[in-house]
Amino acid sequence: MQDNRYYGQFGGQYVSESLMNTLNELETAFDEAMKDPEFIEEYKYYLKEYVGRENPLYYAEKLSKKYGAKIYLKREDLNHTGAHKINNVIGQILLAKRMGKTKVIAETGAGQHGVATATGAALFGMECTVYMGAEDIERQALNVFKMELLGAKEQPVTTGSSTLKDATNEAIRTWAEKAEDTFYVIGSAVGPHPYPKMVKEFQRIISTEARRQILKKEGRLPDAVVACVGGGSNSIGMFADFIDDKDVDLIGVEAGGLGVETGKHASAMALGEPGVLHGMRSYLLQDEDGNVKLAHSISAGLDYPGVGPEHAYLRDTGRAEYVSVTDTEAMDALMELCKLEGIIPAIESAHAVAYACKYAKELTEKLGAEEAKNKTMIICLSGRGDKDVNTIADYLAGKGYLN
Repeated sequence: MQDNRYYGQFGGQYVSESLMNTLNELETAFDEAMKDPEFIEEYKYYLKEYVGRENPLYYAEKLSKKYGAKIYLKREDLNHTGAHKINNVIGQILLAKRMGKTKVIAETGAGQHGVATATGAALFGMECTVYMGAEDIERQALNVFKMELLGAKEQPVTTGSSTLKDATNEAIRTWAEKAEDTFYVIGSAVGPHPYPKMVKEFQRIISTEARRQILKKEGRLPDAVVACVGGGSNSIGMFADFIDDKDVDLIGVEAGGLGVETGKHASAMALGEPGVLHGMRSYLLQDEDGNVKLAHSISAGLDYPGVGPEHAYLRDTGRAEYVSVTDTEAMDALMELCKLEGIIPAIESAHAVAYACKYAKELTEKLGAEEAKNKTMIICLSGRGDKDVNTIADYLAGKGYLN
């Protein structure tokens, strides 16, 4: 019988004995909550009235015209707090409340999950501490300030590369000591079971809405669904309701950094090997000795050296394809979306936009303009670019875009 803690060989619970009981309690509470109509009703209430769902599936007309296929944007950037992260936070904090916890902790990279957790903690009156790498604190000063405004305490992490991986290590260590009254809100589709399952279920709303919306607009399912992948929360949410639709291509876009050939990237699917990190087995960037390598991306949310275990499984079974987009390609796509559609996306989302445009262009060249214009794709626009303005400005000043 398949162990439900695993996706094929990936997933599992690679944690200390002291955390096993905590994880088992969490799984029991989660499974009970998901069968409780009152819990589901409360979750949906906050998604609608507080987060502002459902958000639009927007037809990007000018982008579509330029590249040949019909491109739709699932506008997660229009949620309260500006990204998809809040979907999962509302679910997990409601679960924490149900379990009688009074404190929450979280890890964050780009700061979107930190802001979402601080928001949820303020809403439900919980004490909140957010672990964030010192490098990301510098890159994401706006989100750090937002977390402080919302009453959260931010805990800088200076070990390793001072980014998301290290923040997660520190959060897990703290949780192991304080699990009795503290709930760990994991934002990505990573970590020990049941976290990848929980994050998928609380992010599933993205694809549930998108599937219904595209059927209404086009009368059929899309040819492809595209989302960026760091740990994989927005992408697993975007893929979830399409996994069984075998004619829909699922495409995850990793951070190619300065190019996968340079070693300065975060493409765990392209060059990673199976290994264990943060309580799970998945594809990881490792050196010859099995040590986890530093990941690089211009995007603070994608420089994670691993990927969620279900993504690893979807790749190995051939159900999803994973590709890389470089910093330069992502920034070019960001500028193009600004100028063509009047939307400033998060740099993370810009990676998905870059590949989708490339994919649409290739379809047009392969099928001809007439056939290609009937092809449809959905991009998960997982966040807005407000948080990235300093990074964008620094990048563009060096590139001469603003002259």
